[in-house]
Amino acid sequence: MTTTATIAEMPGLKGTELGTSDWYDITQEAVNQFAEATGDDQWIHVDVERAKAESPFGGPIAHGFMTLSLLVPLATATYTISDAVMGVNYGLNKVRFPAPVPVGSRVRATTTLKDVEEVPGGVQNTIAVVVEREGGDKPVCIAEWVTRAYGKPAS
Repeated sequence: MTTTATIAEMPGLKGTELGTSDWYDITQEAVNQFAEATGDDQWIHVDVERAKAESPFGGPIAHGFMTLSLLVPLATATYTISDAVMGVNYGLNKVRFPAPVPVGSRVRATTTLKDVEEVPGGVQNTIAVVVEREGGDKPVCIAEWVTRAYGKPAS
């Protein structure tokens, strides 16, 4: 399920579940690339053999911030603002990582529109995002993501 709405329709969707994304595969290659890009090369992420032998998770896990970065492809797959010409990340109100994301697992996000505020040229949306791991017993990420969607400027 995904939701499509215009900027003007977004306030009427406050409190509505917007949708659930498709599953996303967490690969060791992606974890390694994230480690390289961010400089976070802690062994629990990138040293497969050591993580299997020493980690309480039984193998390597994705970075929490990698999981958080997946809000972009996961959450934006759950809704479309049809007349927005630009969207920006405005921030995060709260983020938690209640469970690890083992390499080789799959995750998906469900989003709910928590709040909408009008801003000049568009709307500011506060989106409650719950990222779950396939077969997991609790979420791997819970976040309040604040975004802004802007329409075409009036001429």
